[in-house]
Amino acid sequence: MSVDDRPTLSAPDDDPWLWLEEIEGKQALDFVARQNQLTLAAFGGAAFERDRDVLAAIYDRPDNIPYVSRRGSDLHNLWKDAANPRGLWRQTTLAEFRKPHPAWEIMLDIDQLAASEGEDWLLSGIATMPGHSRAILSLSRGGSDAVTLREFDLDTKSFVADGFTLPEAKGGVDWIDADTLVLSSAHGEGMATTSGYPRTVRVWRRGEPVDQAQVILETTADHMAMSGMADDTGPAPRVWIVDQIDFFNHAIWLRDAAGATTKLDLPTGIWLQAHGDWFAMKLRKDWTVEGRTYATDTVLGISLSAFLSGHRDFIVLFEPGPRQALQGLFWAAGKLVLSILDELQPRFEIFTPSAGGWSRETLPGLPQIGVVDIWPLDRHPSESNGDLLANVQDPLTPPSLLLLERGVASPTVLKQAPKTFTADGLVVTQHEAISIDGERIPYVQTGPASETGDAPVYMSAYGGFAHAVKPYYNPSLGKLWLERGGTIVQANLRGGGEFGTRWHDAGRLAGKKLSHDDFAAVAADLVRRGVTKAKRIAAQGGSNGGILITNMLVRYPERFGALFCTIPLIDMRRYTKLLAGASWIAEYGDPDKPEEWEWLKTYSAYHNVKAGQSYPPILIATTRRDDRVHPGHARKMAAKLQAMGYEAWFYEPEAGGHGYGYGKDNKERAGFEVIGFRFLKDRIGWKDGEA
Repeated sequence: MSVDDRPTLSAPDDDPWLWLEEIEGKQALDFVARQNQLTLAAFGGAAFERDRDVLAAIYDRPDNIPYVSRRGSDLHNLWKDAANPRGLWRQTTLAEFRKPHPAWEIMLDIDQLAASEGEDWLLSGIATMPGHSRAILSLSRGGSDAVTLREFDLDTKSFVADGFTLPEAKGGVDWIDADTLVLSSAHGEGMATTSGYPRTVRVWRRGEPVDQAQVILETTADHMAMSGMADDTGPAPRVWIVDQIDFFNHAIWLRDAAGATTKLDLPTGIWLQAHGDWFAMKLRKDWTVEGRTYATDTVLGISLSAFLSGHRDFIVLFEPGPRQALQGLFWAAGKLVLSILDELQPRFEIFTPSAGGWSRETLPGLPQIGVVDIWPLDRHPSESNGDLLANVQDPLTPPSLLLLERGVASPTVLKQAPKTFTADGLVVTQHEAISIDGERIPYVQTGPASETGDAPVYMSAYGGFAHAVKPYYNPSLGKLWLERGGTIVQANLRGGGEFGTRWHDAGRLAGKKLSHDDFAAVAADLVRRGVTKAKRIAAQGGSNGGILITNMLVRYPERFGALFCTIPLIDMRRYTKLLAGASWIAEYGDPDKPEEWEWLKTYSAYHNVKAGQSYPPILIATTRRDDRVHPGHARKMAAKLQAMGYEAWFYEPEAGGHGYGYGKDNKERAGFEVIGFRFLKDRIGWKDGEA
């Protein structure tokens, strides 16, 4: 009996599962309901409920760190717990926040708002105006990227009658002054790019219908997005406008207080941050200007006014090494902070510009190992006094939130997260695997100090969009995997940003296949080192990692015992036609161009599934409110695998968008994770508590 394996590489557009792309289609929802029932029947039950409740209780702990940003003199926080599953927007003072149990003033109860309006609201963004008496709130239905905008009065703690409001769309706003917004929204006829993001930047004045708002800059539909950001760090208010050509390239415009708009004569592939009369930028490619060539990933600084006058006498602030790369840059009180990874170890440098040059110092008092993230305490750069926040942790050490006050030599510990699992006898070690082409691929292993050769291993990675993965403290894996005797492994694949642009470029476009080879090499290295056996390796990846996991299924099935694929991108033939897919062409390529489909088809697992193979069992899970990566990817892959007789499970809760952690509240998030853990453990033959 022949097996229907469509779509295939020879007929990539003959897809019998297209009906599953109808997100709310009746036939598609019947498929989802039936699949959810089967998955919960197999991996739900008492053990699932126990672990879900254990994990939800960790996420809901009252002593978790309340992360804050300062707006004016107050610290703001969005807090979720069991009593407030959608969250509380609340504020306090820094003096109060230093106390073990600070008192909070509630600004908005999202659960009450959702109940009173009969909407599935989540609060996804807060844009406060100068002076902070008003804000524009971004309200998401069920976790989608698209938001409804509404003006809120911070003094009365209520929405403003006849204030700024905008129906659901992707994008947002920033305040120019009390009665004027810079609007970057896909709302309105012709206002969306092919990717679904804003096509224009508009000036929206109070009382003016949004369709009459002045368009100050517009891009073509094939560009990714337009955005505008107000800036009051200079002598007069100005607006920065970014025409996002693709994911890694953009043109930058500056609109002055008089309304004049100037395009900056700069390369398109840069990271740029400006403050007052200075700006700094990181190059994505070599750049030659006035006879001098600056190398890829170099950071340059210059006076903005001098640059606009035609000067190009840049100062070199940072030059990368082979295993050293910039991770980010920002300004605080006129000082530029550079975040650097050097052989995956954190380092931070501060530069202060002046007419006499740029002075340099190293940020003191921070660990040189583990994970250290730093950001400004103040939400608005013009209000910053230089105070910074730092988050310090490692896989066995829960996070500490530190305050680095300007003029104070040593950081102050503001809050410490609780230990949520027992780490006795566990160690963190760093290793390198050798990939198919000889490249060294780093990975971090956390688990028992002694090897048994049969460890239940949980592997994860990302390998895309120049995103560097770091070995954070993970309460869910710690409690439900490490504490019960398992081992976790996190790999740093090409395609990420750990070692700069060359590392990213090696794992994108045609090189994406190498990123997958890297992951498979790490799995093989675990066996070579005597940590485990292939059948005991469980692997998970999400989003871009969904391509990774499904390629492990079809390209390296012998190296894994079970796979968990979450909110995934899979069908590389149609991905550009689904939701925000066109925005990722710079990472993967364009399947409508025959020469680029030639490499895309090599890692479109949806087209590479073959009959009669020994594929490991796989659970593919997504969320219906994901309006970034279309749920059709997960649905179609599961349906095809099942139709071909493979063990493939599917799970799709209704709420929880791409950026909302698998659910609208902590219990839903925990349930999504635990269904995956239960599946993986069962299929690699691991009962809790067994080594």
